[in-house]
Amino acid sequence: MALWDRIKESASTMQTQLVAKKNDLKSGAFRDASMAMCALVAAADGTIDPSERRRVAQLIMSNEVLQNFPADDLQRRFEANLDKLTADFDFGKVSVLQEVAKAKKKEAEARAVIQIGIVIGGADGDFDATERAVVREACQMLGLPPQEFDL
Repeated sequence: MALWDRIKESASTMQTQLVAKKNDLKSGAFRDASMAMCALVAAADGTIDPSERRRVAQLIMSNEVLQNFPADDLQRRFEANLDKLTADFDFGKVSVLQEVAKAKKKEAEARAVIQIGIVIGGADGDFDATERAVVREACQMLGLPPQEFDL
């Protein structure tokens, strides 16, 4: 199976798992952590281009699980995390990873945050090494083994 096909299949599987847990993913911690994860993946290579912003905006609008929250609130949180990352990537990354860590208390939420990172990373068909690296770091913040997610 080609790498692209594996990425698409993995993202599709993750999305299916997220939808199955939709009713368990309504906390503020999950909301904050998932938007932080989206910003981390979007800015993983140190730049945030308009297509990455659009991809995340589309996810926010169309993702069944994220529809538990008002879209404008999610967008605002995503943009606030991006602002931290663009102001000073290394310092911002520490702050954004702390947002991700909010989901650590509930394992289902922690796993869902990682799955959202994989869905965002694979949305353009290229879940590249920098995106994988930030999702791996998030796994460590959440106490989850990266191998469980093929990272």
